[in-house]
Amino acid sequence: MPFTLATWNINSVRLREDLVLRFLREEGPDVLCLQECKSPVDKIPREQFAALGYGHMVARGQKGYNGVAILSKLPIEEVGAADHAGLGHARHIAGRLGNGVTIHNFYVPAGGDVPDRAVNDKFGQKLDYLRDMRDAFHADRPAKSILVGDLNIAPREDDVWDHKKLLKVVSHTPVEVAALAETQDAGAWVDVTRQDIPDGNLYSWWSYRAADWDAADKGRRLDHVWATPDISGAGHSSRVARHVRGWDKPSDHAPVLATFDL
Repeated sequence: MPFTLATWNINSVRLREDLVLRFLREEGPDVLCLQECKSPVDKIPREQFAALGYGHMVARGQKGYNGVAILSKLPIEEVGAADHAGLGHARHIAGRLGNGVTIHNFYVPAGGDVPDRAVNDKFGQKLDYLRDMRDAFHADRPAKSILVGDLNIAPREDDVWDHKKLLKVVSHTPVEVAALAETQDAGAWVDVTRQDIPDGNLYSWWSYRAADWDAADKGRRLDHVWATPDISGAGHSSRVARHVRGWDKPSDHAPVLATFDL
């Protein structure tokens, strides 16, 4: 039975509750994975989501920072929450649907402003987090799984508005791109978005600093949908809901969607 999945860094689920509700009403994905919820789990407005048919949720939260949640129309069972790099942050939750598909929802550290771990601890934490993700997938090879989230890295040249200008900017540096590639390879993950949209510039994040983000279009593809090879061929209809970035008081990320015939 086909199901549609969306991933969205919401940048505060309580502040942008109305936007989440609007997205659920208008787009109606079967599963919505949120990052940067910035809320304890018991403060997430789950009753309002349930009223729209999203009666199932697995989540990890903390006050004011990080936080990940999976809202689902379909029954989902929590099956893990890793603390990679030992940061004590709510950055991962995994749930399993009734069809046996495991969904991993990640919020990888942003990494600060300086791409040098010697002077920027946050950049070191980001690299350590990716290392631990890689090692976890090596140790326990995933199967029948989907990985989504704000991975905070735009890996391809056409995932950023200007490859050369961003080579020394955190999120597109060669060391980050290499670390993400190692993580992807460790689980043999297939980039479903680029499987469906192989060519051309594609972004999911635009800075708040741009006076007119849409016209400037200085974006990056930081939000990803991956799948293991045993089910990646079932993925299709990938898209970025770019228009959502233009809603009132939006997140700086737009949702990314894909449908799986499983």
